[in-house]
Amino acid sequence: MAGGAFADGATLKRAHLYEYKTTGYFIFSCLVAAMGGSLFGYDLGVSGGVTSMDDFLRKFFPEVYRRKQKHLNETDYCKYDNQTLTLFTSSLYFGALVFTFAASHLTRSKGRRASIIFGSLSFFFGAIINAFAMNVAMLIIGRLLLGVGIGFSNQAVPMYLSEMSPAKSRGRYNQLFQLTTCLGILVANLVNYGTEKIHPWGWRLSLGSATIPAILMGVGALFLPETPNSLVEQGKLEKGRKVLEKVRGTSNVDAEFADLIDASNEAKAIKHPFRNLLTRKNRPQLIIGALGIPMFQQLTGMNSILFYAPVFFQSLGFGSGTSLYSSVITSGALVVGAITSMALVDKFGRRTFFIEASIEMFCYMVALAITLALKFGQGVTLSKAISVFLVIIICLFCFAYGRSWGPLGWLVPSELFPLETRSAGQSIVVCVNMIFTALIAQCFLVSLCHLRYGIFLVFAGLVAFMGTFIFFLLPETKQVPIEEIYILFQNHWFWKRIVGDGTDDDGLDGKKGIPN
Repeated sequence: MAGGAFADGATLKRAHLYEYKTTGYFIFSCLVAAMGGSLFGYDLGVSGGVTSMDDFLRKFFPEVYRRKQKHLNETDYCKYDNQTLTLFTSSLYFGALVFTFAASHLTRSKGRRASIIFGSLSFFFGAIINAFAMNVAMLIIGRLLLGVGIGFSNQAVPMYLSEMSPAKSRGRYNQLFQLTTCLGILVANLVNYGTEKIHPWGWRLSLGSATIPAILMGVGALFLPETPNSLVEQGKLEKGRKVLEKVRGTSNVDAEFADLIDASNEAKAIKHPFRNLLTRKNRPQLIIGALGIPMFQQLTGMNSILFYAPVFFQSLGFGSGTSLYSSVITSGALVVGAITSMALVDKFGRRTFFIEASIEMFCYMVALAITLALKFGQGVTLSKAISVFLVIIICLFCFAYGRSWGPLGWLVPSELFPLETRSAGQSIVVCVNMIFTALIAQCFLVSLCHLRYGIFLVFAGLVAFMGTFIFFLLPETKQVPIEEIYILFQNHWFWKRIVGDGTDDDGLDGKKGIPN
C-alpha cells in the first residue's frame, strides 16, 4: 500500500527511471554527515551521568548532594528533584529550539554543509566552556552554545542524508544519524563509567570529551559535497548534476535531475516557505512531519530515561558505579535497535516499525509502572531480582524505541517535505523536538517526585495514542523518491480530501496558481 493505511497505490512520475550504484564517495559523504548524530547522542548520554557524580554535585549543587547522601542506599522518588540541576540539562535544548530558525536560513541560502560546519564549531566551544566551568553560570552558557550546535546540526544532517540517498535505500542511510546518536550515547556512558572514578575532576573530562565528535564532524564537513538538491535550489545546475552523477555512480541521471529541477522551480516561486507550510497542499506534512512525529518522539518517555538513566537507577537504589553500568547496557540496546532498523526498515516499511514498537513500548511502560507501584518508594533497598527485572524492562523499551520512534522520528519528517518548504519544515521539526525535549528534561524528575509510578502510566497512554495516530494518518514512504512523496497524500484515504490534487490555491503563499 504505497499510500499508507486504506490508500490506493500512487502513480509516481519518473521514479522507475532512476538509476544508481552505491559508491565510495556516497558512503563517505553519509558517514561524515551522520557524525552530527554523535553530537546529540554524546550530550544525551553524558549529561545524565555527570549529574549523578558526587564531585560534580558537591561543586555545583551541594543541596542535591546532601539529599543524596541521606538516602544513599534507599529508594527515593525525590532524591534529585532540583530545578537548577534540571536546567543544566534542559538549557541546551532551549538554545537549540531558538537557533534552529537561524539554521533554516543558512541551510537554504548557503546549503546543508554550511550549517553542519557552523554547528560543529558552536558545539566545540560549548564543550570547552563546560569543561572549564567554575560556576553554574558558566555551565549554562556552555550548554547554550552546545544547543546552538545541536540546533544547526539536527536541522541540516537529516535533510542532507535524505537528499543524498537513493530512494530505495533512503531509510537505511538516513538512519545513520540515529545510529551515531545511539553510539554517542553508548560512548558517553562508557566515558562516564571511567571518569566517575577520577576524583575530583572526572566530570570535566566527561564534558570536555564532547569536543572530539565536534572536531571529527567539523573537519570531515570541510570535505563534504553539497547535496544536488541544494545546489539546484541555489541555481548551480551544472555543479548539481556533477555531484548527482558522482554520488549515484552513473551519468544516466536525467530523470532524477529533471525531478530536482521541477522541485527547484516550485521552490523558487515560494517567497515565504514558513507561510507556505500552512497551505492545504502541505497540511499533512505540517501535522505529521513538523508537529506530530517530533512531539511524539519525546513523549514516548525515552529521553527521560536517557537524560537521567544513572540518576534514575540511583533513585531505584543502585550504587553510583552500578547505575552507570546499567546505563551502558540500556544504551547498548539502543544501538542494537538502530542497527536492526537500518537493516530492515526499507524492507518492512516505516509504518510497520512505528506501530509494532508502539504496542511493545506501551506494554513495557505499564509493566514498569506496576512494578514501581508495588515495590518502590518504601524507603528500602530493592531486591536483586526486582532490580534485574527493571533493567531488563528498560532495555527492551530502549530496543523497541531504538528501531522505531528514535530513528524514524528523524527519517520520516526529513522525507515528507517538498523542496520549497524542506528547510523551513525541518526547522520546525527540530524546534518542536527541542521544545518537548527541554520540557521532558525540566519536568521529569519533579514529575517522578510527585506522580511517582504514575508518570510511566502517562507515557504508556501517550504511546498508545501516537501509535493510533500513525496507523490512521501516515502513508508508507519506503522506496518512494523524496520529490514525489506528495503524491502519497493525494492518494491517501484521509488526506486526499484535504490536499485534493494539489492545484487549488488558498492564497496563503501569495502566488496565484502555485500549487498548495
